[in-house]
Order: sequence, then C-alpha cells, then structure tokens
Amino acid sequence: MKAGAAKLALLAALAVLPGVKAEDGAALFEQGVQAYTGENYERAIELFDKAVAAQPGASAYYLWLGRAYGRRAERVNRLRALGLARKVRASFERAVELDGNNIQALSDLLEFYLEAPGFVGGGEDKAQEIASRLAKLSPAEGHRAQAAILTKQKNYAGAEGELRRALALEPDKIGRLLDLASFLYQRGRYAEADELFDRAAKLNPDSPDLLFARGKELALAKRDPGRARLLLERYLRAARNPDDPPPSEVQALLRKL
Repeated sequence: MKAGAAKLALLAALAVLPGVKAEDGAALFEQGVQAYTGENYERAIELFDKAVAAQPGASAYYLWLGRAYGRRAERVNRLRALGLARKVRASFERAVELDGNNIQALSDLLEFYLEAPGFVGGGEDKAQEIASRLAKLSPAEGHRAQAAILTKQKNYAGAEGELRRALALEPDKIGRLLDLASFLYQRGRYAEADELFDRAAKLNPDSPDLLFARGKELALAKRDPGRARLLLERYLRAARNPDDPPPSEVQALLRKL
C-alpha cells in the first residue's frame, strides 16, 4: 500500500502489548515514516523496531521495517548487507503472515524473493507462490507479478504479455501504463513506450510516478537529457509519498545526464 493507506490502518484491530497504548505504536510509526522520508534509515529502523514492539500485530509496521532494512542495506558493505537482507525477508514475511491481504507486503516480498540470493532466503519458487496469492487478491497484480518472474527468467515475450493483460484489466490506472512503458523502454522500443507515457500524462501530467518513471528511462537510455532533467527535477518538487524513490536516487540519475 502507499504511505497514505498505511497510515489509515494504524489503529485498526492491532495486538498491543500489555501496558502499551495503541497510540504509542502509531506515534513511533509516524516518526519512523518521517525518518525514512528523510533517508535516515538507521533512525527509521530504530523507530519501526519500537513500533512493532508496541504493536506486534501491525502488518504495516513490519512492512516499513523491512523497507528501512532494505534501504540501509544499499548503503553498507556487502557483509553487513547480507545480514540486513535476512532482516528484510523476516520483516516482509511477518507482514504477510499478519495480513495475507496486504498486497504491498506481498509485492515487496515477491521482489525480495526474486532479487535475493538463495542463501539469504531468495528463490523463484517462493516468488511463484506469492504471485499465485496476489492473483487471487487482484488479477492485475497477479499478472504484474508473473511479468516480474518471467523478466527474471529473461522470457521477455511472456513478460510483455502479462503486463498487457494487467493493463487490459485496469486501462486507466497510471501504474499499469508505466509498468508496460518502462518495460518497453528497456527493450529499446521507444516509440511504443512513449505512446504509453503520453497516455499516462493525459490521466495525470503531474503524477510523481510518471515524472520519475519517464525521467529515469530517458536518463538510463541517454535519450533527450534535457527532458529527463526537467522531469526528474519536477519529481523532486512534487508532493511525493514516503515510499516513492528518494531524492538520492534521483540525484544519481541526474549525474548521468
């Protein structure tokens, strides 16, 4: 779920430790989200850890704890990153265990299983099981998950088919357009991708997701650097969600221009 939805779920039917008020966990979580947004991932981990200790039944808290561990792992040496990766997996798995309908937790766990090596808990077989669960909750998300698995297997024709099925189910959802547009851009099919980006822009030209995705693909493909810079700078000024790509990621792309 996006950050706004996560925040709305904070106080709903959560297990709370004796002597701890639900509001305590919610306040700690909010502070953790603020630290995460500011890219202070060590502090975010500390706060999310306290939040899950206060409310161990909160799926959203474990999801964000896993995200914070993941971001922290990107900034440390390989040995420390491996230890953090195991914590990412444990946090995401706990989030899913607590709420099997948490689509974002399932999606993040699927991504972990696809990208992480087996010795820290990754595996395509595990990803496939998660994709099946997602398909039962949302057919479009199920197709998107299958596309991720097929892309990992380098079955690009199959992956494209899955992304097109997801888009057919939700043709006016910007995320579906961007998924397929980015996929095509990475295959060098720029004209087709640009048509999809243009369709997304008609739905919401100021969408942070659109600004980042199109700017990123232009930057990585080294096409139209002026437009790429404009889009990415607009993204930095946009009203973003805490789980959107952080400014440091955008700055890294800008340095490529």
